[in-house]
Amino acid sequence: MELGLKGKVAIVTGGSEGIGKATARQLAREGVKVAVCARRSEVLQRAVEELKQTGEVIGIQADVTRGDDVQRLVDEVVARFGRIDILVNNAGTSAAQRFEEVDDAAWDADLGLKLHGAIRTTRAALPHLKRNGGRIINITTPGGKAPPAGSLPTSVSRAAGIALTKALSKELAEHRILVNTVCVGLIKSAQQERGAAGRGLTPEDYYQKLGKSVPLQRVGEAEEVANVITFLASEAASYVTGTSINVDGGSSSVI
Repeated sequence: MELGLKGKVAIVTGGSEGIGKATARQLAREGVKVAVCARRSEVLQRAVEELKQTGEVIGIQADVTRGDDVQRLVDEVVARFGRIDILVNNAGTSAAQRFEEVDDAAWDADLGLKLHGAIRTTRAALPHLKRNGGRIINITTPGGKAPPAGSLPTSVSRAAGIALTKALSKELAEHRILVNTVCVGLIKSAQQERGAAGRGLTPEDYYQKLGKSVPLQRVGEAEEVANVITFLASEAASYVTGTSINVDGGSSSVI
């Protein structure tokens, strides 16, 4: 299927590993010029060297919790490519504890990264997205819809991200900007593998153990999330906005 993405320009935050890296690769394969950003410069540059084998990809070190970094990111992308068509707000980490274990600093850090980070990048990119219409894809989790116990502060910040998605889809429709969220479940990642090492397990054993809790009996691949993001960024999804799509192997209790 022709996705109509060739020549478009995308920013992918949190693009040095996992879902962000897989999304950058998939978009580049479709002919998108991709700028990936991340906080860790060395990890980012290694990812970019790999991604360049697929298509036109640049890396820009930026921290989405800093407004000046976000504005510089957008300015550099526009200076290099002349436009922005797609914004994937992917920066974030998993943080899940019980309420009494989460202090003010943890709340501030989580909301600052996942919610305010998406707000900052969207605000900075919006003038450019308005020029030709565009796509904003926010990465959240099913826990933002149906939070389990011990899921704080992530479930709250992700619920806010889902609400942001819905509100923006209404406000930006007049500018032909489509806004959606992908709610991600258990997906293989460097963060998961660090968790496996901390438990004295190999990644394979850890994923096999985690997969038993998933109806499909396995942990998902980052590329499977990237496929959905790429679809939402494409002309094939031209009448899809304000929606949330679970990519979780059937784990969520809600649609």
